Amino acid sequence: MTDNTNAPRNVIFNADCIGVMRSFDRGSVDFILTDPPYVTRFRDRQGRTVANDDNGRWLRPAFNQMHRVLKDGGFAVSFYGWNKVDLFMDAWKAAGFRVVGHLVFRKRYASAARFLRYEHEQAYLLAKGNPNQLERPIGDVLDCPYTGNRLHPTQKPIEALAPLIAAFTKPGDLVLDPFCGSGSTLAAAQQLRRDWIGVELDNNHYRTASKRLASPQYRQAAA
Repeated sequence: MTDNTNAPRNVIFNADCIGVMRSFDRGSVDFILTDPPYVTRFRDRQGRTVANDDNGRWLRPAFNQMHRVLKDGGFAVSFYGWNKVDLFMDAWKAAGFRVVGHLVFRKRYASAARFLRYEHEQAYLLAKGNPNQLERPIGDVLDCPYTGNRLHPTQKPIEALAPLIAAFTKPGDLVLDPFCGSGSTLAAAQQLRRDWIGVELDNNHYRTASKRLASPQYRQAAA
């Protein structure tokens, strides 16, 4: 387990993640799993939007800080918008990450339909330095059950995130999600007995995530 001399554990910050991460020591986080804004001006059927989804100014500074706080030899998984992959790839590589894998999250429904039926989400596996190979690598296609987006307009299911945390961390490790939304990454980490840090800019989503992580369902799973 990493010696995290200046990184809190099991707390959610209601703030801009760039400033929060600057307060952490270099190499203080074991694993990052995050679903940032896709820079697509997203609006769901209820009119809900995602903070900072209308610009990409945050991309480089946010991933610079993620690379800094991640331990050497560590991994990060970042979802991204497929039609903005150039912006994300530029930010990842500028920060110093190496792209070492691609993940597809298979859905049983279409989130949209135009030229194609969009039936998957996607993420890249990023590495800092030269990680050791895993003894039992997981597959790069994972099922993504429908959450109903009840807690967040782009809510990810815990069932799709938990296998990644289980594969790339061990109990007691520290998992960071700088764009934690409704807290799905944090809930998955807590269920697997990992420590976690979440950051969420939107006050409503921050309150949702805080309430979710404090609920008996997740407290009991982590006990």
